[in-house]
Amino acid sequence: MSNVLRVACVLMGLGFLRLPAAESIKVGFFMSITGRDASFGEASLRGARLAVETLNANGGVLGRPLELIVEDNRSQAGESATAAKKLITRDRVVALIGECSSGRTLEAAPVAQAAGVPLITPASTSPKVTQVGDAIFRVCFIDPFQGDVLAAFARRRLGLKRAALLVDSSSPYSVGLAEYFSRTFTALGGEIVVAQKYTGADTDFRAQLTAIRAAQPDAIFLPGYYVAAGLVAQQARQLGLTATLLGGDGFEAPQLLEIGGAALEGAYYATHFAVENTDAASQRFVDAFRARHGALPNGLSALSYDAVGLVVDAIARAGTTEKGALRQALAATKDFPGVTGRTTLNAQRDADKDAAIIAVKGGRLAFVETVRP
Repeated sequence: MSNVLRVACVLMGLGFLRLPAAESIKVGFFMSITGRDASFGEASLRGARLAVETLNANGGVLGRPLELIVEDNRSQAGESATAAKKLITRDRVVALIGECSSGRTLEAAPVAQAAGVPLITPASTSPKVTQVGDAIFRVCFIDPFQGDVLAAFARRRLGLKRAALLVDSSSPYSVGLAEYFSRTFTALGGEIVVAQKYTGADTDFRAQLTAIRAAQPDAIFLPGYYVAAGLVAQQARQLGLTATLLGGDGFEAPQLLEIGGAALEGAYYATHFAVENTDAASQRFVDAFRARHGALPNGLSALSYDAVGLVVDAIARAGTTEKGALRQALAATKDFPGVTGRTTLNAQRDADKDAAIIAVKGGRLAFVETVRP
C-alpha cells in the first residue's frame, strides 16, 4: 500500500479510481492567500490542491480521501497562530502545512508543537523554525545553505567583490539570510561595504539606496520578498546604481517582474525548483500544473505539492493518522521521491536539498545552474 501511495503523489496520468465512501483525512493549510504576500499563498495553494486532486484520483490514503482545509492569514502578523488554532481545535486536522514566510511559520509552530500536531512548512528557510520542537518539519533547504550558495555564486561565478546589504529588520528570514551571506562572502575574500535596514511594509528605499550608492558596491544583496525586490530595483536604477542585485527564494513570484520590470535585468536569486529540471517526476508535475492552471509552476507550488506528498507518505507508512505515530513517520522520512528532488529529513527535521540559481535575462526568468549541498 505505501509504495503505491508514494508513487501516486508524484506521478501523473495514472488512471482514475473511484474512492470508497469514507470519512476524509483532513490536512490544514494556512497561508497568505490575500494581502501583501498573496502571490506566495496563491502559488502554494495551487501546488497543494493539485497534490490532493492527484492523490484522491488514485485512491486516497488508507482507503480514505484527503481533504485540504484552507485558512487565509491575510499576510498579517498574528493571524497564522490563530489559523493554526482553528485548524487544530475546530477542524481536527491531522497535520498542518504552512507557511512560506519564516516569521509567520514561527507564529504557528508553537501552537502545533503544544498540540503535538505535525506542521510541515513548504518554504520557511530560517533554522529557527524547526528548533521550535519535534512536531515541526520542512521540505526546503535552510538559510545557512542558501546564504552560502548565493555568496559563493557572487564571488566565484560573478567575480563580485564589494557587497551592500539591504535587510528587512522585521523579518527573521531576512536578518538570518543576510548574516549567512555575509559570513561566506567575506570568508571568500569579499567585503561588506555598507548595511542598511528597512521594515517589511516600506515602499520608499531612496534614503537607504543613497547611502549604498556612496559606498560604491558592485552587488546589492536583498534578502527580502518580491515586492521589496521589485521596488528596490526600480529605485536603485533611478538613482544611478548599477550594482548587481542578488536575492534569495523570497524573490520567487510572478509579480517580481511585474513590479521591477527592466530594472531587474541582470539580477540573480536562489530558489528551490526550476521548470527546466529534466527529472521525469518534475516534468510530469510541470505538465499537470500547466494543464490545470494554464501556467508554469514556481518553486512554492512545487514545494507545497511535495509537502502534501510527504504527509501522505508518512500516513501510509504509519498506517494511522494518530499524531504521535505520524510525527515518528515524518521524522523517519528517507529518500522521498518528490518533484523538487529526493527528500531525506535529517536529525533537525530539515531537508537537505539542492538550490537552483535563476537569472533575469531579457525580461524573463532563466535557469542558470543547480547547486548541491
